[in-house]
Amino acid sequence: MLLLSIEWSMPLKNPVLIFSVVLFIILFAPIVLQRLRIPGIIGLIMAGVLVGPNGINLLLRDASIELFGTVGLLYIMFLVGLEVDLNDFKRHRKKSIVFGLFTFGIPLLTGYLAGYFILGFTHISALLFGLLLAPHTMLAYPIASRFGLSKILPVNITVGGTIIADTLALVLLAVIAGTSTGEVDAAFWLQLVLSVAVFGFIVFWVFPRVGTWFFKQVEDSVSQYIFVLAMAFLGGFLAEIAGLEAIIGAFMAGLALNRLIPHTSPLMNRIEFVGNALFIPFFLIGVGMLVDLKLLFEGPNALIVAGTMTLAAILSKWLAAWLSQQVYGLSKLDRKMIFGLSVARAAATLAAVLVGFNLGLLTEDVFNGTILMILATCLVGSFAVEQAARQLARQEAAELKEDDGALLDRLLVPLSNPENVTSLIDFAVLMKDPANKNPIYALSVVNEDDAAGAAMQNGKKILEQATVHAAATERKVEQISRVDVNITNGIVHSAKEHKITDIIIGWNPKPQVADKLFGGLMENLLHRTEQTVVVTRSIQPLNTIKRLVVVVPPDAILEPGFYAWLRITRLLAKQIDAKMVFYGSETLKDWLDRLSKLKKTSFDFEHHDSEGWESFLKMQKAVVKNDLVVVISARKGTLSYQSHFERIPAQLSKHFVDNSFCIIFPEVRPQADDISKLQLDPTLSTPIQQNLERLSEVGKFVSKVLKR
Repeated sequence: MLLLSIEWSMPLKNPVLIFSVVLFIILFAPIVLQRLRIPGIIGLIMAGVLVGPNGINLLLRDASIELFGTVGLLYIMFLVGLEVDLNDFKRHRKKSIVFGLFTFGIPLLTGYLAGYFILGFTHISALLFGLLLAPHTMLAYPIASRFGLSKILPVNITVGGTIIADTLALVLLAVIAGTSTGEVDAAFWLQLVLSVAVFGFIVFWVFPRVGTWFFKQVEDSVSQYIFVLAMAFLGGFLAEIAGLEAIIGAFMAGLALNRLIPHTSPLMNRIEFVGNALFIPFFLIGVGMLVDLKLLFEGPNALIVAGTMTLAAILSKWLAAWLSQQVYGLSKLDRKMIFGLSVARAAATLAAVLVGFNLGLLTEDVFNGTILMILATCLVGSFAVEQAARQLARQEAAELKEDDGALLDRLLVPLSNPENVTSLIDFAVLMKDPANKNPIYALSVVNEDDAAGAAMQNGKKILEQATVHAAATERKVEQISRVDVNITNGIVHSAKEHKITDIIIGWNPKPQVADKLFGGLMENLLHRTEQTVVVTRSIQPLNTIKRLVVVVPPDAILEPGFYAWLRITRLLAKQIDAKMVFYGSETLKDWLDRLSKLKKTSFDFEHHDSEGWESFLKMQKAVVKNDLVVVISARKGTLSYQSHFERIPAQLSKHFVDNSFCIIFPEVRPQADDISKLQLDPTLSTPIQQNLERLSEVGKFVSKVLKR
């Protein structure tokens, strides 16, 4: 009886069955087509064509599909804003502006000429026809992101150009619509400018401050995800109030929250996972449901219009990408990536054709041709990005193989306190190059006397906690449980066995009596290791840090570990999108200037003249609450070591109570791969080489004296 009570007619009406069918489509459509070397995105669109009202009519494009589809579209744009490298975005903004003008102007002109001379439209209808070709949707962006190419130059250029093209198109659409109804006057322009200005102020000034406050107050991962999602859609709604499309608002919200959500953070992983698993596929299926292939056989007019639109749409976007390539000397693969990302149409084009159709400026043939053009451009764009992404990913992989240094970093994180496991693992994740496939080594050391007691079980629980937390960022953790005579021994032996390059330990503000009598953990560890040692204290989440204030001793440039700690600070600043502020000598500034101008290590920084820690303390008022204070220290007996280094920990605790800080003790072994880690010009190693040569001469002299 229960089976008979369920309505099985098509289209399906049972919500549970509908959702189940959609999930199976999301699961199997990409898998089937990927086996045929066809991008998974195309599989979802074609599945929408098949099961939609214009196919076998299995599913209706009802309110639920439209809702999830809208969420998916805004999700794509929000992800684009989140994943943009803001430093590269600012550095290449001129390229983005030029490409944006190309990718808007060329299709607009092409469409206008085709509409007026080929299809016989009036001037205003031809202009609106051209407007259908000008905007685009980065539908294939998830493909580039899947290959780890979301921050490369052609993607950054396309992202900026997308916003420029879509914004201009939507503003022009409002003007055309207003002109056709006689509403374009001084009041129209004043209202538009004021509303956009207020929207920009709220998104770029209020959103980051609210986000910083929220992340400081709330640590619950679910609450953080809901907050971010709410801000994204609030940005979309505010854009609509301002007279823009919601996709613009979602992208702007992503840019505003970009710095607060590091790309390798657990939160970013959750955002990408939910979007790619559910919302974005819903949008792609919904796009497919719009397509009616039967229109191609209803007469020559629909076919002529659809063919004209598709040909003009593809050629004009290719020409825009080609011109950008020629102007800026990009490669053919870069051009292919830009073209693939910018050729697909969806949201803004649909909005424009609906407005034009409702105003009577566009015919039904144009409406149907637009739907077919959307399908064709989505297919072409997906294929182009898939092919370009595979080749670009191979090139990057080949470069990484040549640069072994980028793969050698091996991080060891000794853990003993459950309260700082999360902060230490987060720090290690952000300090680790995303290209580095080595796991993070989490270590628990138990004294021999406690090997059979509760300490062993507690250590295992801490390691499990570290593994679970790192898994949220898709980073692997290798657990190391060790029984040794003391903690220092365990760390030293583990570092040797696993060829560790960097050791990250938590701050201990209260040394025990035994430490004072026999030497503390830090003193013994520094004496018995050669690796870079980082001591960190987290007062606030790393994603809310706005500046890295790096205090550098006068002779740090002469140390063998100079490039290693510079790479650490540069990578950390890049991951959390924080500004780098150095306090050091003029010599340091000269070297930073040279390094920042190299193509592979370019970075922006601010320099203040200082003679080291004691000099910096006199300027401590320059440090504000959202700064991370990074102190470059040194081991005893090294060139840059000074006696007052012993007082730095106590002074940090006293003078920087509200700040997170870390102390970096550079490695002391002269490694040949120091330069390759930063991918620098080998000639930049001259000071270090000279220093090592001097040390070598001194060693030979001492050896001769001892022999005598």
